[in-house]
Amino acid sequence: MTRYSPIELRTALGAGLVSFPVTHATADYGFDESGYREHLQFLGQYGVAGLFAPGGTGEFFSLTADEVSRVLRATIEETAGRLPVMGSAGYGTATAIEMAQQAEADGADGILLLPPYLTEGTAEGLYTHVARVCAATSVGVVVYHRANGRYNAETIGRLVDEFPNFIGFKDGICDIDLMATLYSQYADRLVLIGGLPTAETYALPYMELGASTYSSAIFNFAPQWALDFYAAARAQDRAAVYEKVRDFLVPYIAIRDRQPGYGVSIVKAGLTAAGRPAGPVRPPLSDLTTPELAELTDLVKKVI
Repeated sequence: MTRYSPIELRTALGAGLVSFPVTHATADYGFDESGYREHLQFLGQYGVAGLFAPGGTGEFFSLTADEVSRVLRATIEETAGRLPVMGSAGYGTATAIEMAQQAEADGADGILLLPPYLTEGTAEGLYTHVARVCAATSVGVVVYHRANGRYNAETIGRLVDEFPNFIGFKDGICDIDLMATLYSQYADRLVLIGGLPTAETYALPYMELGASTYSSAIFNFAPQWALDFYAAARAQDRAAVYEKVRDFLVPYIAIRDRQPGYGVSIVKAGLTAAGRPAGPVRPPLSDLTTPELAELTDLVKKVI
């Protein structure tokens, strides 16, 4: 049973750093539940405002519906009420409704609604998609603005007006005009979350746009570094932020950008570099090459 009302969830998520645990995999790409639970126990030593399980970094797009449910239940059990846990829903509308309802039944405190599968849609179609999901669950819903799930201010305004459980907007596009508009009009109703790959890079400008938090994938393998970075960004300590950008993020992003999909692959590789391997990424993603992993390992050792 959910522990947070939509309003309480919005407040909780906006109060600190949020993260997406990677989903551990066996050699044949199944869900390594014991490894995942051990990972959650390790992360539990560090304070975040909420976990999304499984999100994009958790390879939601490569998991079966049963695995999505198992990952969520494991996360809820291991966190034991210490912080809000968001489940995930996506694909077509009917499937997203089923996944949202299953996540609520599993005990999720809210839902991250990922972009619809494959096809492009109109603003009206996206409104109907989100509206039907919001109507199908009582928990808080956050939309992920990315890929073919591109929302405009009018659509978001309609959802805010009609659904009290529509509580958040995660931007994975870098839509500055839209972020500024949403903050100016709905700061009292929406938690705005930075959601670009390696979100730390955009932390300072996004906080100027009203996003009090962002989703950190780096938290998986360098949790204290990620929390220190977030604290510096919230304090507007530009010198500390850009020192970390220069010394770690710039070379990290240089590796990440070498292949499509490395935004997820590099996080699992980071866990290997930190001595806590999480198994391979699932196809169609590819793992880092051996030389790239060695390069990343030298970098990660500097921040753990």
